[in-house]
Amino acid sequence: MKKKLSATALTLTLVMLCSLFPLTAFAGEYKNDKNPADLDMIFIGAHPDDEAGGLSTYGQWIEQYQFKMGIVTVTRGEGGGNAVGPEEGADLGILREREERDAVSIAGITQVFNLDKVDFYYNVSAPLTEQVWEHDSTLEKVVRTIRITQPEIIFTMNPSPTPGNHGHHQYAARMAVEAFYAAADPAKFPQQLTEEGLQTWAAKKLVYRGAAGTGTNSGAACETTFVPAEPTDKVYSVWSGRMSEKQGKTWAQLEREAQRKYASQGWAVFADVPANPNELGCDRFTEFDSRVPVTDNNLQSTALLEGALLSGPGSLALGTELFVTTSDYSIAPGEKFTVDVEITNNSQDILKDAVLALELPAGLQADGGSQTSIKKLAKGETEKISFNVTASAALEAKRYRLKAKLTADGKEGYSSHVIAGVPEVQSTLAPLPHVKEYQQWTAANGVQHLDNLIKPVFSIGVGETKSVRIVVTNNSGELQNSEVSLQLPEGFEAVQSKLALNLPANETSTAEFSVKNSDTSLKTSNQGGANGDYNFTVTTETNNTSVVQQAAINLVPVTEISQAASEPAVDGYVSGHEYHDHELDLSRVWEGQAPSSAEDGSGHAKVSWYNDALYFYVKVKDDTLGAVLSQADAKRHWRTDSVEIAIDPRGNSENTSSTFKVGIFPTTSEGKPAAYRDADNHQGPIDITAKGMEIASQIDTSDYSGYTIEAKIPFSALPAAVDPRMMAFNIFIYDSDTQDKTGQTRLGWSTWGGVQGDPYRWGRGYVKEYEPDGSLPATPIPPIIPLNVARSTLSPQSILQSSLNDVPLASGQAADKNSLQIAGKPKLLNDGKLQVTLIAQDDGEANLFIWSNNQTVDKRTVSLKAKQRVEVTLTYPSSKQSIGDVLLISYETDEGKTLSLSHWLRK
Repeated sequence: MKKKLSATALTLTLVMLCSLFPLTAFAGEYKNDKNPADLDMIFIGAHPDDEAGGLSTYGQWIEQYQFKMGIVTVTRGEGGGNAVGPEEGADLGILREREERDAVSIAGITQVFNLDKVDFYYNVSAPLTEQVWEHDSTLEKVVRTIRITQPEIIFTMNPSPTPGNHGHHQYAARMAVEAFYAAADPAKFPQQLTEEGLQTWAAKKLVYRGAAGTGTNSGAACETTFVPAEPTDKVYSVWSGRMSEKQGKTWAQLEREAQRKYASQGWAVFADVPANPNELGCDRFTEFDSRVPVTDNNLQSTALLEGALLSGPGSLALGTELFVTTSDYSIAPGEKFTVDVEITNNSQDILKDAVLALELPAGLQADGGSQTSIKKLAKGETEKISFNVTASAALEAKRYRLKAKLTADGKEGYSSHVIAGVPEVQSTLAPLPHVKEYQQWTAANGVQHLDNLIKPVFSIGVGETKSVRIVVTNNSGELQNSEVSLQLPEGFEAVQSKLALNLPANETSTAEFSVKNSDTSLKTSNQGGANGDYNFTVTTETNNTSVVQQAAINLVPVTEISQAASEPAVDGYVSGHEYHDHELDLSRVWEGQAPSSAEDGSGHAKVSWYNDALYFYVKVKDDTLGAVLSQADAKRHWRTDSVEIAIDPRGNSENTSSTFKVGIFPTTSEGKPAAYRDADNHQGPIDITAKGMEIASQIDTSDYSGYTIEAKIPFSALPAAVDPRMMAFNIFIYDSDTQDKTGQTRLGWSTWGGVQGDPYRWGRGYVKEYEPDGSLPATPIPPIIPLNVARSTLSPQSILQSSLNDVPLASGQAADKNSLQIAGKPKLLNDGKLQVTLIAQDDGEANLFIWSNNQTVDKRTVSLKAKQRVEVTLTYPSSKQSIGDVLLISYETDEGKTLSLSHWLRK
């Protein structure tokens, strides 16, 4: 694993890096002749910019302790918008990689590992993301990265399907969680150990950036006042108001400077943070798991580092590992389970006369005692100890953090594990499909404690009656007679007040209630209830004991879609009997700034059907016209003024891959409207993806006060035949008042944060008197997912990094070092040409780049056969030559293995 660089090689390496990163940023990477791939910390995210919210924390630790950190980015963000140019797809991905590298370098981070998975579009579905990224392929890359870089701490994102949480973020976090355990397991991806020469690696801590709770979030006090919403959550807080001694600014200011580097995503316009440090808040991090002991209740800003990278007064020696697991997560009264503790001594000291004590809450008792002694544990040795524990009837139904305390030589440290006390019988609202899948994932990976951020909900349309399933579980070993009831909020009622069930031991059953929205005047969407939730409870009575669970109802708007008396003319006007009088209110804010008035941003819509199509008329009031794009750039509609129409024809889509979504621009630089399907069953311009669709608009750009849009959407353009009683749809208004291709406000009909990706929260449309064409599919056709991915073999930035740290491109398999060689030295010819001779050992493809001042001067791609010698000529005019220029070569064998080479051209 360890590789030393000679003084000459070190100097050469640093000169080459000047062309890609600031020299000072890389100097520390080679200090003490360490292997440049060895890291102290790593962040695992989905897109360039996912790490941006934690840079103030990472930066201050890197500056103070000279830690090394890397970023794993599963995609290059090819599916995002572009506020700075015409690049899209793979070209946008390369641009965003450069932005990310520039941004994180401000925090002292110099290594970014792209995994070459595609950023296909915004969605809120981890299962859809897994379908595209492929589980084993992605996990293998993440595990390989961890085994090579050997970080002590892994940072990631929120893996749970909380409303609006991007499916890519969820899945990247899942990969981080799985890799935390898999990288330490020799049974996982064993070929990495037997064929690639890697070693298993057990990172010490796994955390995600974010936390649920309350507390002061201004000034240094934010580090010590946070109270988690779930008492067992272990939350670390780090103040962003500290000053950088090297850069003379607060870390919050530096983080904002870094965020502005993500210019393609519209972040260049981010406002300054407060200059007064006392107005700056904290980054929050929640611990998922830990393998190391720490002092109890450490609230210092460096508490997250304790045991993994730092040791404090009174704490056990750095390198001591204390890992606690349990045989079960859900513990019922009377249940027996084991608490397993693994102690490993990787410190420089012998662990002698240590005492391990298990600290249990009321209701849990260790059979045979809760304390044991360890006489001696030499370096590299591990001891495993199990405690048999019994839960009494006094165990409460809540979460507990079980602590194991290790004491030695007057020093002590704690490690812990979360379990859940459960009642004899419990009931819960049946989860939504994507939530159920997440719960199954947590159980399969032994991380059920991560399932604590999602409130159970169901949606219902105004005036509708819906069958609501309650899942009832008998956690005991005996037959139980239970009664389940719903305590609904005003405006909702259940046909049955309560239901009785006889539950066999350790069995699960369901109770079904018929719930009706009885008050049709209730507000819908995020204007109803508490931030869109009409809260209610599910109560289970068993043996004179009541167990209550919280849940919520999302009330969505409903409309009838009537047949037009005559075929509507798609011209941007309403005339005759094209539409009925009923209007849909599109003025609810679901993201961004609230308009200052109706004239600043509001709208309404009318919908009808005729013959073989749906017709939409949308009128928008707006006082400032955003950027007018060209027809060629009329995509990623959220960047400027536009309308989005979303249709779920069957009304039961779990994600938007089985829906129809189209963004419509009222005008373009050519003076015509344009439309582009996005984040749905088939992305692309409507002339290709929505045959027969028509659009029109009315807009006065010289005296602007808004616009109208009219659209005809054939039923045949939808992914499936419309179910007239179940169809769901939504209409959104995107408002921009600037020319920088960034939106400020999002309005709509059925509105919650992230609702564009949540079909279950769209409104209902009853298509009156419509009979679907029997030739249309009853189930949605398979989606066509955009797969235009940026590849590391075509990224000079990635090739240079790989050539220096020996981490294979895209964290794939490395090719043999002799797969491709440069014969002799590249020759600089008099006519501004560079001649390179390559010799291949294996069949493959070489990509050559001349890289100068962050730009590609010239590039060539050439295929080679084994034992073939090829001369490649690149254009390298004297006007483009400068100090630090480098020849970069990526080679991918026919087996998919890669090799990266770099050669210094100008000293």
